[in-house]
Amino acid sequence: MTRRKIGLLATAGICALGTIASAQAEDAVDVTIGWVPPDVTGVFATATSFFEASAAEANKNGFNVEVITRSPATHTAFADQVGIVEDLISRQVDVIAISPTEVEIVRPALRQAAERGIPVIVVNLLEPIPDVDVVSYIGFDNVQGAKVTAYAILDYFGGPGVLGEGEKVDIEDGQFLDLAFWEDLYGGLTDEQKAKISATGAIIEGIAGGFFSTARLNGFNEVMADYPNINIVGATCAADWNRELGTKCTEDFMQSNPEGLDFIWAASNEMGLGAMLALQAADRLETAENGPSLGNTNVAVFTNDVTPESVERIAEGRLIAETTHGFADWGWYGTAFGVQTACGLDIPATFDIRPRIAYADNAREFYPDPALPEIDWATIRADCQMAQ
Repeated sequence: MTRRKIGLLATAGICALGTIASAQAEDAVDVTIGWVPPDVTGVFATATSFFEASAAEANKNGFNVEVITRSPATHTAFADQVGIVEDLISRQVDVIAISPTEVEIVRPALRQAAERGIPVIVVNLLEPIPDVDVVSYIGFDNVQGAKVTAYAILDYFGGPGVLGEGEKVDIEDGQFLDLAFWEDLYGGLTDEQKAKISATGAIIEGIAGGFFSTARLNGFNEVMADYPNINIVGATCAADWNRELGTKCTEDFMQSNPEGLDFIWAASNEMGLGAMLALQAADRLETAENGPSLGNTNVAVFTNDVTPESVERIAEGRLIAETTHGFADWGWYGTAFGVQTACGLDIPATFDIRPRIAYADNAREFYPDPALPEIDWATIRADCQMAQ
């Protein structure tokens, strides 16, 4: 399959050129996609860039795709996301793509969109939303994503793998270090081997009791339950997917555990970067170069998501490992599936992005230029029923 590299820095220029070209094409098919992320920072800034990059490619091939991006001010402004969806319905956009802040709260508005004939694409989720007609789910299993990070922590603190001082595993170029890889690697460990993996850590979760936070906690804890010498201190700290609150949680953990902490797992990228900054300020950040180092005051940071910013920190060794959730893919396919469904064409009911680990040796495979499959926009345009 032909693969096309899309650079983030070029997105704005490409999008502008695509818009100009499409405006000049008399037979361009207009498609308006309302994209509603929880915010437009971090991971969702990345996804938004690739929604726009994908639209720019469409606009070179007989479309005039407009992506309207609107988001609440914060992840906890639940009513604002509902209001945005309702406004997009009133504007009669062709498609609504959304990453819900919380599924139950936004569910009635999504049901209303579907009832009004506006196709709904859900991003950042594979689990079906009850009583809502969703044409496609683009995302990953949140439980699986957290499991992948849990295995990376086990690897770093003595288990087999690619990170720590345990048994080293040979990796082929481009190999996915996904859940299947880790479960195969750890499935045959004896109780004695499991007991040799030892560390003490703390957990920063997202919104306490929320769907996404609960799913990730469940996945992480399910893996760690089999390893008796992985100890989690105290209660989890909820940081609402926010960097500043992630910093505050880490400061609290350091104060209550001045010596007995080896790692922090933050359930999202923004919170993980906050943890990194707090540890760095306290001169307690463990890096890939100086760790693993049990028994001192350094703390290693592991997290989930992967963005251009966090890839830089991974490459520098300041984040040990992070599980990617495919944010470039969200936008790249989000626009493509939105245009196809607006054209009356079939799209996958689910598109599973396999969570896999990013670490220093493979970080550059993810950003700044992720390789993405080329979309056959010419064929989509030729088959588009809106133009007939």
